[in-house]
Amino acid sequence: MKTIEDLGDVAGLRVLVRSDLNVPIKDEVIGDDGRIRASLPTLVRLAKAGAKVIVTAHLGRPKGEPNPAYTLAPVAKRLGELLQPEGITVHFAKDVTGDDAQSLVQDLDEGEVLLLENVRYDAREESKDEAQRDQLADELSALADVFVSDGFGVVHRKQASVYDVARKLPHAAGGLVLAEVDVLKKLTEEPARPYVVVLGGAKVSDKLAVIDNLLAKADKLLIGGGMVFTFLKAQGHEVGKSLLEEDQLDVVRGYLKEAGDKIVLPTDIVVAPEFKADAPATVVAADAIPADQLGLDIGPESAKAFAAEVAAAQTVFWNGPMGVFEMSAFAGGTKAVASALTEVTGLSVVGGGDSAAAVRQLGFADDAFGHISTGGGASLEYLEGKELPGLAVLEED
Repeated sequence: MKTIEDLGDVAGLRVLVRSDLNVPIKDEVIGDDGRIRASLPTLVRLAKAGAKVIVTAHLGRPKGEPNPAYTLAPVAKRLGELLQPEGITVHFAKDVTGDDAQSLVQDLDEGEVLLLENVRYDAREESKDEAQRDQLADELSALADVFVSDGFGVVHRKQASVYDVARKLPHAAGGLVLAEVDVLKKLTEEPARPYVVVLGGAKVSDKLAVIDNLLAKADKLLIGGGMVFTFLKAQGHEVGKSLLEEDQLDVVRGYLKEAGDKIVLPTDIVVAPEFKADAPATVVAADAIPADQLGLDIGPESAKAFAAEVAAAQTVFWNGPMGVFEMSAFAGGTKAVASALTEVTGLSVVGGGDSAAAVRQLGFADDAFGHISTGGGASLEYLEGKELPGLAVLEED
């Protein structure tokens, strides 16, 4: 895979960078700027080298047409604030490849950054029709001389700004993509042991392929979050009103039979009668959930046991919260796992998405962990053993 060094001297060149700036925004206020900050090293490096840096990125799901709710304008503002100490000016184009983008590219000076409007405003970005994606890729390519892929959160997508552009311009992987791939290789190729995988989140169906691939690699799989109730039900336990995927019970029974004591389930659960922050919470045994209650977190004894497994490991991959961490009464399990991760002396990886949001919301510093991924979905697909189109194209000449 080519790196920025392989592009040679980029001074004066127009460098199109695909970044992942898909951050949570409400009322034009960014809730977590982690992905923006993760994009900075590559942008700074290129700007300091004298490149004219043009950034393309997406935000949310605007369904192929302009929608003010998904404008990247607040992101451009935050990017400008973060790059100001570096002496780097950030401009913002009000369209993707139209007149404003073309005019601003023409006027862009060396060492400056231009962020284009949400690339998903253009329906061709995510089109299944290769000819349509190719048209948009042609327009994006016309704005630049070379391409740098640095949006790890989208490398599992075959999209115009990720895949098709790379086939049209001299290309390289950015520093963020290289760092993410390096970490994922450490998780899948001879990881230091003990190797513990912690899986949570709502649905077991979202993690089936990961479990398939990691059962043979990991020493322990700790299961929490909403997905745990399908495991408990598969063991024959009552799960009350908890989240349950009935159609996955046979698959889960197969995992439990195959894995033996590799799969670790909680022994107690925090339950409540309703999915509300102020609902009265109680702790019950995992095999004794009342029929009129729903599980919203792993219990305190389970949190302690999970934390002990994590803290004793040399390699840990965590994807998915242990409970409804957004509500303080149901955040204990997630907080315990996050805290234990900070004690790991080997490699600790927070697998992006809700896990990354959880550690920040709970007050943990990014540098308390070995690595916080910017791509939850991309990480999972890599760990499933799938080929990621956005990475594969970077290996082409």
